[in-house]
Amino acid sequence: MQSRLSWIYCLLGLTLLSPLGLVARAEVVRQPVFAGRFYPADPNELKSLLSELDRQAHRTSVKPLADRALKAIIMPHAGYIYSGWTAAHAGHVLRGHRFAQIIVLAPDHRVGFMNGMISDVDAYETPLGRIRLHADARRLREENALFGFDRVSDAREHSLEVVLPFLQYYLKDFELIPVVLGPSNPNTMADVLAPHLGPDTLLVVSSDLSHYLPYEQAVAHDRQTLDLIMGFDVKALARRENCACGRAPLQVLMTLARRLDWEPVLLHYANSGDTAGDMGRVVGYAALAFYGNAAVPDSAVRPQALSPAQGDQLVRLARQTIAAAFQDGSSRKGSVRELPDQPVFDQTRGVFVTLEQRGRLRGCIGNLVAEEPLRTTVPRNALRAAFNDPRFGPLAAEELDTVSVSVSVLSPPVRLVYHDAHELVDRLQPHRDGVILQRGRARATFLPQVWGQIPQPESFLSALCRKAGLRPDTWQRENLVIHTYAVQYFDEKP
Repeated sequence: MQSRLSWIYCLLGLTLLSPLGLVARAEVVRQPVFAGRFYPADPNELKSLLSELDRQAHRTSVKPLADRALKAIIMPHAGYIYSGWTAAHAGHVLRGHRFAQIIVLAPDHRVGFMNGMISDVDAYETPLGRIRLHADARRLREENALFGFDRVSDAREHSLEVVLPFLQYYLKDFELIPVVLGPSNPNTMADVLAPHLGPDTLLVVSSDLSHYLPYEQAVAHDRQTLDLIMGFDVKALARRENCACGRAPLQVLMTLARRLDWEPVLLHYANSGDTAGDMGRVVGYAALAFYGNAAVPDSAVRPQALSPAQGDQLVRLARQTIAAAFQDGSSRKGSVRELPDQPVFDQTRGVFVTLEQRGRLRGCIGNLVAEEPLRTTVPRNALRAAFNDPRFGPLAAEELDTVSVSVSVLSPPVRLVYHDAHELVDRLQPHRDGVILQRGRARATFLPQVWGQIPQPESFLSALCRKAGLRPDTWQRENLVIHTYAVQYFDEKP
């Protein structure tokens, strides 16, 4: 009887522990899709090829920086006959290292989406064995609005799978956080990933360089691209045509490297014309290593709080920007006022600028997701609050002296996990939490200041549903996506 039950449970995806105990489901494993196409499917043949590529790379390998810790690598993801020689140079610097966790940032080629997708499987399989996903993979996907899951991308994307056998060959045991990136804000993505960059974590970016240029043109073009990558020029890379299929992951790595003072080293460059391709239409490949300090500075992991004096400077900046817009005539661009050269003003943070007139709202515009440094976000949102809030007409010059200005600086939003409406109410922190409520494309937020007008959580959530264009009781009937955030609030002193 028990063997028959075991067979039934196997068909249902369950595992029989005992007559009284069941595991909810069997382990879900993403099987290799590109084995036999981009690299050998036979384990012995694959090991033999990797060994040969390693031997070839040894002849042209670059010495690692012995006095600094290896923090990240860039490696290509084409078929091994084309890019394996270059990828082996990245593998060469991995020898002798141990990492408990590897974050792979790979570009989306197949689907088309914004921000990131993280697989919901338990493990990835390659011909060299199974790689378990780190628990942080699920946390990132479930607790942060930047990440989701797309089954089509998971099944069809090659850029992540192709680098895994190299990592297994050189590093053996590690757990994986697999992230496939579409277009995204590199500062925001860096904010989210920085807390996961411990001393036992390696960041891997999967990217090829230019595509289908003639050989000599490709070499010159790729050299210029590598100069931008190694100079951490994120904006120039964003503008550059045909520079890299992994542009989004590269921009995130460059942002982190600049913040954390990582030093880049070019390990190898080649293109498909050097290996197995047509010289008239080549694809470029590069391997780079990034070295830094063993520990991640605390300032890079969590945003630096502003002092009251610094908050006052932001408020003055907002008012001066609006005033300058009237002086500049109809352009309403305002003049950018200089803030002190302090790192706190270079942080990318969500910011709202609010105008009130005789105790009533006169304009409020902001961004929940960090887009630009505080020194540029505050004046931009000040102008939008004064002249582009669709709920109000543009502010008139004679009104300026009658309005008060405040600035709210947000912490990164965090997903609030709950099971029912009662738990949602219990987990909210009135007068402290800013709340983002979302169902599909319907989304709305209330800053923590709104608790002063709507102090009861039930009424607060109902009003937030109405603001999102939903029925007031939607939060009671459905499990919505809820994020919370904290705010540093600064206003004009009487």
